[in-house]
Amino acid sequence: MNRPILFGYGITTKAIAFNFGGGCQFFDDKTDKRYIDRDNNIISPSSEFNPNSSNLEITTPSLPPSHPLISSAKNLISEYDYFLSPKFSDKIPFNIWISGTNGKTTTTQMLTHLLSNRGALSGGNIGTPLGSLDKNAPIWILETSSFTLHHTNMVYPNIYLLLPITPDHIDWHTSQDEYIKSKLKPLEGMREGEMALIPKGLQIPQTDAFVVEYDSSKSIAEFFDIDISKVNFKGAFLEDALLSLAITKALFNEIDYNLINSFKVDNHRQEEILDNQNRLWVDDSKATNVDASIKAIECFGDRYIHLILGGIDKGADLTPLFQTLSRYNLKIYTIGTNAQKLIELAQKYKIDSIKCDTLKSAISQIDKTLKIDEVALLSPASASFDQFKSYQDRGDKFKEFVLDI
Repeated sequence: MNRPILFGYGITTKAIAFNFGGGCQFFDDKTDKRYIDRDNNIISPSSEFNPNSSNLEITTPSLPPSHPLISSAKNLISEYDYFLSPKFSDKIPFNIWISGTNGKTTTTQMLTHLLSNRGALSGGNIGTPLGSLDKNAPIWILETSSFTLHHTNMVYPNIYLLLPITPDHIDWHTSQDEYIKSKLKPLEGMREGEMALIPKGLQIPQTDAFVVEYDSSKSIAEFFDIDISKVNFKGAFLEDALLSLAITKALFNEIDYNLINSFKVDNHRQEEILDNQNRLWVDDSKATNVDASIKAIECFGDRYIHLILGGIDKGADLTPLFQTLSRYNLKIYTIGTNAQKLIELAQKYKIDSIKCDTLKSAISQIDKTLKIDEVALLSPASASFDQFKSYQDRGDKFKEFVLDI
């Protein structure tokens, strides 16, 4: 493999350097002075990069197109380009990419669960960089962000599963149109005999792939002849499970209901908790955008909902969320940076609300009135970094506060 220049001293690029046994050159925004790490890699400030002295650069996915390193690079490729192109790699597993706004991680985990007996490994945005995956594995299942898709220009998946798209990362992509364009980009280079599952209503680019458009769990089940009554998930998880089963049906003509039903959903995704009075609290801290919260509301909409919202909304349009909330019987408890903004929207849509600012305060307020047949739901529709280390930290604090009641 050619030894590249690496942008960003992070998980993705460190794994690439590891493949060379170290000795690589990094340029990183958090570095003020050049130094050498224990693997003999040279880490330099980003400002020292000279595009005229480099013939190959690989970026960490999070650097936006406007970043000086990206805009000045003359030979920039992505991690995917590097490990999935015959130009750089002599072993390329059959690869399945999974993208979308919500549910990428769960669907990737579900499909890996279904195909693990066939040697499938998962990686990408799910936490394991491609540089750390076994290249001898027959199948790679890659959770794929819009950032990675934007930077990838040389390779395409054998199967592409796109989950529903709603506004997200607009600050990075500069517009919703650019965000959608990145999500649909893999179709442009897919070949005859390859398959893509795409939500209906998108303007699909010219492609040689076989495209299946879906608009509901029912449409997925009908097209792939899946008995939906045998799948023991509900709401968004049901659609994730059906899409995973659809791929196993397309690849191997098999549907294993017992295997999919044995899958356990990660913490912080509609995770149900009972307090010492046997009242239901739901940790959906991973719902960091509007669409994820809407799905949670729909899932628990048959009860009165005490809904905790707020954090950093990343500039997203919250109107669709409040249009949905106005149709349900609920009260909003706002926290975080956008707490007042949420209160003003609640007033506009005539939704009962209270400004709590902190998660602990919201839980304390809900505890005073929560009834046994109601539900307290943390589904923030916002990122967590204003008050917490991560969405996991926010969810852990939620459970800790609830269990201390």
